[in-house]
Amino acid sequence: MSTFLNAMDLAYLTGQRPADTVGMTDDDIEDGRLKVTQGKTGAKLRIRIEGELAVLLDRIKARKDACKMWSSALVVNQAGEALSQKALAEVYKRARAKAAKLNPKLADQIKTMRFYDLRAKAADDVSEVRGEAAAAELLGHDSVTTTQRHYLRKGRVVGPTK
Repeated sequence: MSTFLNAMDLAYLTGQRPADTVGMTDDDIEDGRLKVTQGKTGAKLRIRIEGELAVLLDRIKARKDACKMWSSALVVNQAGEALSQKALAEVYKRARAKAAKLNPKLADQIKTMRFYDLRAKAADDVSEVRGEAAAAELLGHDSVTTTQRHYLRKGRVVGPTK
C-alpha cells in the first residue's frame, strides 16, 4: 500500500487532523491503544487498536520493515522517512488531480475535497453507528455541539411517524 493510502486510512480510522496524523509514532502505541495528543486543542485520547485500525497498523509496520531507513513515524515516505504535513498535502493534491482526471463526471466534486474532510467522514460514520457522543469523543471534543456544528454533515438517522 502506498504512503498516501496509509495516511488517509490512519486519518479516517482515528478521526484526527492531518498534522496529528503525520505526528503519530510507534511510541504512541501502548497497551493496545494509540495515544493521541491533539496539536490544536491539547486533547488527549487513547484509541483502542482493534478492527480495521489493527489491520492498518500491521500493514504500516510491514511497509516500514521493508524500508532501508527507519523512522518511528507511522506515516513514512518510500524511503522510510517521516512524512511531513507539507509533503502529505502535495501528495494529496496530486492524487486528487489524478482522481478527477479518471472520473470526469465527478471531477468538480473531487476538486473541492480536502484531506481534512476525512475527519468529518469519520465523525459521520461513527455517529451513524454509535451516536453523536461517540463521534465527539473520537474527535476529542468536550461538547457534542462542536461536533454537530462543524463535522456532522449527513444528519441524524430517524424513523418515520408510522
